[in-house]
Amino acid sequence: MGEKHYREIPENPTLLEEEVLAAWEQENTFQRSLELTRDGEPFVFYEGPPTANGRPGIHHVISRTLKDTFCRYQTMRGRSVTRIAGWDTHGLPVEVEAEKALEISGKPEIERIGVERFAEVCREHIFTYKEDWEKFSLRIGFWLDYSRAYITCSPEFVESVWWALSRFHEKGLLYRGHKVVPYCPRCGTGLSSHEVAMGYEDVTEPAVTVKFAIEGRPGEYLLAWTTTPWTLPGNIALAVSPMIAYVKVRVGDEIYYLAERLADEVLGEGYEVLEILPGGALEGLRYEPLFPFLADVVGRQNGWLVATADFVTADEGTGIVHTAVMYGQDDYDLGVELGLPMHHLVDEEGRFNPEVTRWAGVFVKDADPKIIEALEESGQLWKAADYTHTYPFCWRCNTPLLYYARDSWYLRTTAVKDQLLANNAAVGWHPSEIGRGRMAEWLENNVDWALSRERYWGTPLPVWICDRDASHIEVIGSYSTLAERAGIEVSPGFDPHKPFIDTVEWECSQCGGRMRRTPEVIDTWFDSGSMPFAQWHHPMENRETFEEQFPADFIAEGVEQTRGWFYSLLAISTVLFDRSPYENVVVNDLVLDAEGIKMSKSRGNVVDPWDAIGEFGADAVRYYFLSVSNPWLPKRHDPKAIAEVRRKFFGTLLATYRFFELYANIEGWTPERSPAGGERPVLDRWLLARLDGLVADCRADLDGYNVTHAIRRIGEFVVDDLSNWYVRRSRQRFWGTRAATRETMDAAFGTLWEALLTVCRLLAPMVPFVSDWIHRELTGGTSVHLERYPLADARRDEALEAAMELGRRLAGMGRAAREAAGIRVRQPLRQLVGVVPGGQAARLGEEVLGIIRDELNVREIGFVDDPAQLAGLKVLSEAGIQVGLDTEVDDELRLEGTARELVNRIQRLRREAGLELDDRVRLGIFGAPEVTSAAEAHRDYIASEVLAVEVEISPEPPQGNGYEHMKKIRLDGREAVIGVQVR
Repeated sequence: MGEKHYREIPENPTLLEEEVLAAWEQENTFQRSLELTRDGEPFVFYEGPPTANGRPGIHHVISRTLKDTFCRYQTMRGRSVTRIAGWDTHGLPVEVEAEKALEISGKPEIERIGVERFAEVCREHIFTYKEDWEKFSLRIGFWLDYSRAYITCSPEFVESVWWALSRFHEKGLLYRGHKVVPYCPRCGTGLSSHEVAMGYEDVTEPAVTVKFAIEGRPGEYLLAWTTTPWTLPGNIALAVSPMIAYVKVRVGDEIYYLAERLADEVLGEGYEVLEILPGGALEGLRYEPLFPFLADVVGRQNGWLVATADFVTADEGTGIVHTAVMYGQDDYDLGVELGLPMHHLVDEEGRFNPEVTRWAGVFVKDADPKIIEALEESGQLWKAADYTHTYPFCWRCNTPLLYYARDSWYLRTTAVKDQLLANNAAVGWHPSEIGRGRMAEWLENNVDWALSRERYWGTPLPVWICDRDASHIEVIGSYSTLAERAGIEVSPGFDPHKPFIDTVEWECSQCGGRMRRTPEVIDTWFDSGSMPFAQWHHPMENRETFEEQFPADFIAEGVEQTRGWFYSLLAISTVLFDRSPYENVVVNDLVLDAEGIKMSKSRGNVVDPWDAIGEFGADAVRYYFLSVSNPWLPKRHDPKAIAEVRRKFFGTLLATYRFFELYANIEGWTPERSPAGGERPVLDRWLLARLDGLVADCRADLDGYNVTHAIRRIGEFVVDDLSNWYVRRSRQRFWGTRAATRETMDAAFGTLWEALLTVCRLLAPMVPFVSDWIHRELTGGTSVHLERYPLADARRDEALEAAMELGRRLAGMGRAAREAAGIRVRQPLRQLVGVVPGGQAARLGEEVLGIIRDELNVREIGFVDDPAQLAGLKVLSEAGIQVGLDTEVDDELRLEGTARELVNRIQRLRREAGLELDDRVRLGIFGAPEVTSAAEAHRDYIASEVLAVEVEISPEPPQGNGYEHMKKIRLDGREAVIGVQVR
């Protein structure tokens, strides 16, 4: 063997990938790819900012792989791809970490140590796991530009967010309202509707049917049902529907009112209907409070009456709805309509106030069983039962949310509902069902965005209010405006956060009062949704750059971001710029465990992504997630399935490269020896035609954001076309001593080299490591990520491809017929006869037929029109095609079969002896007459196949050690001895 042009590929994926990572770092490959494409057509990608105080998980592999895949693809197309990193640095995740660091919990303790100290600790914890994220992203091959990453807590970013809020105010879309909001008592703040949508869980809780005694009618009761017993102390009205029929019934000595259609379900049997009456007939009835607490505070003159409402249904419960004004949106709206008293019995930590003497200080959810017990003691409980339903939890801290009336700042997103729907319809959603369904339905039912948060570490709401007249409001849209109003200097080190910003005030220009900032911060989703312009500090600077970089060509995140980042981006950009901020969205679903169960720490089934990468390599994990199903379908993290990917696809790809490397090094072959494509044998021309088709299909798939189709096509090509057909049918051509001519050997090498090179380039966006390693070997060191994505080369040959496809079908059927007859492939047979409809056999041609003859080891292939002519043959039928195999073996065929078996056993002996592929040997074959006769008859064939320069054939092996390596074998029940000696 001469000089080695190609290295052996590492078996261990970790070693291979670490070698590639080192090359990227040494050569600065990512930066070079950006420089090479700097003048290309822009392709804008927005990175959804992760929170850097939480570690990445296995689910981040799929989302970051998707992002990287399409960015790499567009870079290889020559486009200038924006890949700016970003960090989400505000909000509850940071505050929770700060609380842990300070060993405190809750707002009272935060305010005890002081907001300044708390904000200082928050700032210290914004990047707790930043290094982990960067290492993780690089290790899985996700290239991001961290050199100018946007940070949501930076003064520049905050100023741009202030500008956006001032524009909302100018358009009349920012307002303060007293409404019922989903409220987290642990975090002490309300949540927006899209945050609530991210935290629903199925829970089983007590539901109660309660007897409300009608005032002045002893023994008569209204039956109402609720799934939130803790709100019953705050009950102040009951609601019925004027569209529902109600019944007055007698049960024993008591009379009850409820919806007619629900009476059987609620009362069972044994009740007497006294009257059927419309819901309106119950309106105005007064009843006794269940508990005295609220009445003692607000008086009984206004409340505890029956009202009609359109939100009442008879789908479940009793058809009579209990309402507590402060703890439900329908309840609140009804209370406003009726002018009912509005008083909280629950504090901001979710605990009953002191006036609820029986349960003062008890968390409301913990009070449910105590309240049910009290109702039972007083005879006011009709029934209590477990009820399973979907309930919202805080998506940050997993505390059950309370629907709680309070003041909050809102963005009037309902005012732009039509524009939101129109802009959403213009987006290329992948899958389209998300855009037409989940997202469109969310926008159709859009409610105003609850913007403010009663927290500490966040973008301060830039609203200043006069202390004399609350209608005098200023919304500050820049630091220069703030400096002008307050008469302060805003230096480069200016910090806009609490508590400093709360000290900035000025005289009201309208009345002389003091303008003081409203104390809230804003929803962090507004921060992340502002990134298209805030990352550029627009409009204070970089206006042209922002316009060039807006909208994004592509974003990708999990399906839960439909009501998170996707919505916040869309809502903000629709108001500010009247268009969607993204043109294409690729959505991925959850990563489940191997059993299909959602991962959670409580279940103990969370997978550390570093473990998966360490065991299988990043390429295999990426390939698995991209290929197992479309991104928008749930995935199982199944180690067995990933191992199968490594075995089947990567095992085949690496084996194909090893085959090329081994024989190309033996023959000293290099790419400049490749002949022109049109001059190559038919199998080469077919493979190049298939390669062109693969290139065209992959480009179309990736242009359409259909990565699963693309990667599956590549996998099928590598396994089925390249390895199992082309290489297997061309093996002898790669060995100079067996190839028919030097030209056919060079053609084989050239075709395999080009196929491997093209596969690497096709695969590079999805599988960046092994594609780069092999590409560097094939090209003398050039990274695949600095190359252009392949273009089809006008070599498609539909007639040849169709002929080869038919030939492969015939070959597969012929192999199945052999197997059914119990005849091994190395045993030659006389003929295969086919019945092929529609004259398709005529397209095969002699070259293709020759390949099929070799594949099936038959002397002849013929075709007939009448299946009856297959009589006496081993017949197999499939999809309209029939084949008949002549299974009769005469002496001539038997001798040839034995010779082929001898070659197989001798090759095994060569490998066991550790011989090099190009070692010449002296060969000995000894044994029964049937064996030696076959060896004599095919002496030249055997010698050529095993590189024997001398062949000794005899009934008995020589005495002593005639050969360095000898072995006893059995051929068709006959004993023989073979021996080889290196010459």
